[in-house]
Amino acid sequence: MPTSPSPAPVRRRRAQRGLAGAPWMFLGPAITLFTLFMALPIGYAAYLSLRTVKVSGLGLGSGARTEVWAGLENYGRALADSEFLASVGRVGLYGLVLVPTMIVLALLFALLLDSRGARATGFSRISIFLPYAVPAVISSLLWGFLYLPAVSPFYYVFEQLGWDAPTLLSSRWILFAIANIALWGGVGFNMIVIYTALKAIPTDIYEAARIDGATERMIALRIKVPIVLPSLIMTFVFSMIATLQVFAEPVTLRPLTNTISTTWSPLMKVYRDAFTRDDIYSAAATSIIIAAATFILSFGFLRLVQNRAFNQEK
Repeated sequence: MPTSPSPAPVRRRRAQRGLAGAPWMFLGPAITLFTLFMALPIGYAAYLSLRTVKVSGLGLGSGARTEVWAGLENYGRALADSEFLASVGRVGLYGLVLVPTMIVLALLFALLLDSRGARATGFSRISIFLPYAVPAVISSLLWGFLYLPAVSPFYYVFEQLGWDAPTLLSSRWILFAIANIALWGGVGFNMIVIYTALKAIPTDIYEAARIDGATERMIALRIKVPIVLPSLIMTFVFSMIATLQVFAEPVTLRPLTNTISTTWSPLMKVYRDAFTRDDIYSAAATSIIIAAATFILSFGFLRLVQNRAFNQEK
């Protein structure tokens, strides 16, 4: 007669099946949220970008406006739109001003906090990082009033001293005014990333360099910076992505000046097309173009520098 399997192997197989399903139990909520709030909206935006509205007659009455297939027509119109191209140029210049300055300041602060003679590092870290915790809308409002000559204490001090201060909300300086807000809020986050990488470097390397006669400046430039290069690249990519998605700062400053148009940045143009002109199909196509450009630039930059930056990780 066939013998029934012993209880121990059965329990072992059940335990193995339970362990095999455990990772999916942990990943399940994240996958569900990603699907609902990332994958599906992106897919729906891609679908809308290939559609358009056909108007019959005067466009009045039921059935006068029907959604039809448009193919790549929306993409062609978006790429040929002078307002979109101008916004891309402005954001490109904005990135050239903001990103290198932000990375250099973050690296400088991180090196100073990690230096041998640093004092009050805890207070300094919190002070530099604190602006990052302020929402972009709030920080834009704060800086916006500081930019207004009528209410800004800085302009009052300059006036009392007899100095001629530039109007930062003018067309000549508005790009730098917006970049300053992003710089004030973003340096702290990048500094923490770089500083964390610096703290992971074994101190034996520094001691050996000092025995060989290296100064603190030489240690910073020839040891610390090359080792934290992957972190610098990561912060550069994050900053570049945030630059391409600039929206809150110019939108918040716009009521304070007439030098910021509704299409100052690509995302502002998407917002105008979708919610002011009620053209969600063109807005969807523009948003897909922005997302694709962000991915291509980020991936291309990583491919360009990966051999130099990440060989030390192998």
